Amino acid sequence: MTSDLFAGTYSRGEAADAVSGRGWLNAMLLVEAALARACAGEGLVTGAAADAVERVCAAAMDGGIELQAIAQAGAEHATPVVPLVTELRSRVGPEFAAAVHLGATSQDIIDTAAMLVVRQAVSILGEDARAAAGACALLAQVHVETPALGRTLLQPALPTTFGHKASVWAATVTDALDSLEAVAADVVAVQMGGAVGGRPPAVGARVAQELGMAHPSVAWHTNRVRIARIAAALGVLTGALGKVARDVTLLAQGEVGEVHEGGPPGRGGSSAMAHKHNPVAAVSVLACSRRVPGLVATMLVNMEQEHERAAGAWQAEWGTLSELLSLTGSAAAWAADLMTNLEVDPERMRANLAELADTEKP
Repeated sequence: MTSDLFAGTYSRGEAADAVSGRGWLNAMLLVEAALARACAGEGLVTGAAADAVERVCAAAMDGGIELQAIAQAGAEHATPVVPLVTELRSRVGPEFAAAVHLGATSQDIIDTAAMLVVRQAVSILGEDARAAAGACALLAQVHVETPALGRTLLQPALPTTFGHKASVWAATVTDALDSLEAVAADVVAVQMGGAVGGRPPAVGARVAQELGMAHPSVAWHTNRVRIARIAAALGVLTGALGKVARDVTLLAQGEVGEVHEGGPPGRGGSSAMAHKHNPVAAVSVLACSRRVPGLVATMLVNMEQEHERAAGAWQAEWGTLSELLSLTGSAAAWAADLMTNLEVDPERMRANLAELADTEKP
């Protein structure tokens, strides 16, 4: 995961909180509470037992349970669910301990928690990405008739308008975000297959209802299409944001000078060259987007999983998915900042067009 020293670049925005250790633990507690209620609904535990589990889970959220202790103990089991269940059973006491985690396997809890984390993070980063697209669309409207030089293969081409360029940016980000949101809505589902995926569906259906998720007809313990689709869609969105940021860095070059980054006073200063104004927001978007494809590839490789439960590939998803969501969220937050504060120089655009026209005269 991202070091705190570099969090300003890689963990901007609120999506990083959703995928933090505490975010994951809170999601797991929500799943355990929903499972207890579902079991009570099926008559497998008493209502009093379900209430006790729910109270303990609620009390354990947001600091009510020591995250580091769960993490350290979880390393001895290759899953944090084992020590979490042990702690919850201790807290509800002997009378209701059997109602905790009834009939579930560790993967049921983590996969369902992962879907909660994905849903929350996509909602958060989606707001920032939509803000970036909206800022691009506004630039397109304002500069619909602002003449600018088109460039193909990084060479001067024919005249266009800055509004057209900005409209392409808006469409690129919007298309990618629409795709991500559609994928998230389609794949977010409960995992409640039990030890080897054959648990009767009644409890899972109730858990799905409790959490507002879909309930698939077959357990997806080693069918990782859902997770892979989310990863790929995150990669597409960061790629779209990276396209916008790359154009900005090219347009902001001193030799071009057609746009400049805004933002707080002092941003973009150099440690060695006082005259520089570096495009920090665009660079940060690109720093995030460059890291994402490798993580997407890892998620695709992780689809190869053995029989009914993976030995390593599933465990490799947790941190990878968290980084994907955090980096995409950071790229979206930086892009919203970038495009909302972008300063456009129409006079420089006209001057660059005129300079090209002069060089083409016989």
